[in-house]
Amino acid sequence: MNKYLVRANELMDEMVADRRHFHRFPELTNELPETTKYVRAKLEEMGYEVDEICKCGLVAIAGGKKPGKCILIRGDMDALPMPEETGLPFASENPGVMHACGHDFHMSMLLAAAKILKEHEDEIEGTVKICFQPNEETFGGAKDMIDHGVLKNPDVDAALAIHIGPMGDIGTLVFGKGPNMGSADGFDITVKGKGCHGAAPHSGISPINIGVHIYLALQELLAREVNAAEQCTLTLGTMVFGDGATNVIPEVGHMRGTMRGFNKDLTKFMKRRVEEICETTAKLFGGEASVEWLFSSPAMDCDPEFTDEVVKYAADVVGPERMIPKTVRSTGSEDFAYFGDEVPSQIFWLGGGVDDPAKRISNHNPKVLFSEEALPYGAAVYVQCAIEWLKAHK
Repeated sequence: MNKYLVRANELMDEMVADRRHFHRFPELTNELPETTKYVRAKLEEMGYEVDEICKCGLVAIAGGKKPGKCILIRGDMDALPMPEETGLPFASENPGVMHACGHDFHMSMLLAAAKILKEHEDEIEGTVKICFQPNEETFGGAKDMIDHGVLKNPDVDAALAIHIGPMGDIGTLVFGKGPNMGSADGFDITVKGKGCHGAAPHSGISPINIGVHIYLALQELLAREVNAAEQCTLTLGTMVFGDGATNVIPEVGHMRGTMRGFNKDLTKFMKRRVEEICETTAKLFGGEASVEWLFSSPAMDCDPEFTDEVVKYAADVVGPERMIPKTVRSTGSEDFAYFGDEVPSQIFWLGGGVDDPAKRISNHNPKVLFSEEALPYGAAVYVQCAIEWLKAHK
């Protein structure tokens, strides 16, 4: 068995305790005071100096005693604004907030990796930059850390992340090459009409009517203006008009959604058309509409050469038979893509499905479960890939 996996198994109780702490006390976006306090204390206990380079963005350095390249390993920390329905004894104690994407796993695996790297620091032929990132779920954290210099001093030459997957068998690693996860652009459409009594609709302008026509027109954008060979989505996830009164036509409403895809020129075209469709449809019915773009994240592009290298190293941990190449691209998004735009990168999807296949539910679900048996694999893969890649490029 791989020596780092042996050590990670010895740290199992500690990883489980960390994971359950994070799961019980989830926090959102870059408002992570208790999470970062806990992570910082654990890292400092290991002997690291911890730098908060942006709000709730923590960095620690392993190695650096020998000349060589620098590889960054990342774990994201934020949870999702949703209730938990798992029934776990360590379920969220923060109402309406849940680690439904597995970031509690990411932090605990990275903390264990940091401990093992510190124990093997004399073997590191260069530098490992250990990055605990906020605000992945709204696609702002990676860019914020990059803007504040996470790829500098020392300059980062490559980056690796691991994401837990609730549908895969324990210890499997799914990987892709080239563009394999979609870009993400979030939008908020404000629709304005003229409020009036519900008994006299002719005296007002219904933003609900306008919103329904905008919704239908945006679906036609995909059906009639986008080449069917393109892989992209446009999803409306929220439509809010009025406050529940049955006899009032409201003044204003909001529609929120995301676009995802792989073609930058197509995304640019679709953003322009979304704005035109909203504005002209609203005008047709006597109202107004405007579009605010909330966030943007590029498509995840995994460098083929770097991928081939880390796949080989990861196979030494989980076994070659558990390395699973992607056969289709996913329009799901990850803001680790910002790292991929700057340096050769790979994001592994680590299988963490529970034993009962009937209970395997995708992430971002209030009932999602992850198997803690996957934790040692993630920690060991981080260490193995970092040390071996630096050794190969010393």
